[in-house]
Amino acid sequence: MSKKIFAANWKLNKTPEEAREFVIKFKNDVFKTPDFFKGKEVILFPSAFSLEAVSSLCAGTAIGFGPQNIHSEKSGAFTGENSAEVAQSMKAQYALVGHSERREIFKEQDELLDKKNALLQVLGLNPVFCIGESLAQREAGKTLEICFAQMDKGLKSFDKSQRLILAYEPVWAIGTGKVATPEQVAEVHRELHQYLTKNAFKNFQILYGGSVKPENSKELLAIPHVDGFLIGGAALQVESFIKICTI
Repeated sequence: MSKKIFAANWKLNKTPEEAREFVIKFKNDVFKTPDFFKGKEVILFPSAFSLEAVSSLCAGTAIGFGPQNIHSEKSGAFTGENSAEVAQSMKAQYALVGHSERREIFKEQDELLDKKNALLQVLGLNPVFCIGESLAQREAGKTLEICFAQMDKGLKSFDKSQRLILAYEPVWAIGTGKVATPEQVAEVHRELHQYLTKNAFKNFQILYGGSVKPENSKELLAIPHVDGFLIGGAALQVESFIKICTI
């Protein structure tokens, strides 16, 4: 049985010192519990300036980490971009790809995201590939159409024999306090699981993201094919993040 995944997306929060304080407190609290990591993966996605601080404290432990965004090329004249190869050298194991804020604010298209996913595979990093629909698309009944199209294009070059972590994030539920109903989550995750199975993906897990909190995490994690969470605001504080990880 696959481990449940609890991934913290800190977005544009935490200085390197604040990141270090978080990791130190998290380690002090969870390492008191011998079985804390049994059956679960914990991943931290700090901002670029804080990645080194996190890597220095997490490398060699059971706490995974990686960048929130990488460029589609290993290196070169790409001022301002983040190198996946550098992240790899820092012992990162994961990277976020295609978060809705990257799609919406920075206009990243699926063809670019496909290149990022393929590069991560070449480097041996695990992509956490984000998909999801806007409120207008949901109200138009296009949720599955949008999600399938994002996977068709964003995973076009993906080696299906390798591990994939997919994160379903209804855009209208990210940072809004709104949460998809259990019925809505169950429907989409069931369809995503069927899609990935039908399309011969061999090793995949599906996370839910969208205003996940300690108060709703137990109910959401009990839904079939919800293999964990991509957590935003509730992962900024050690206490609330641990509560979600230990439901």
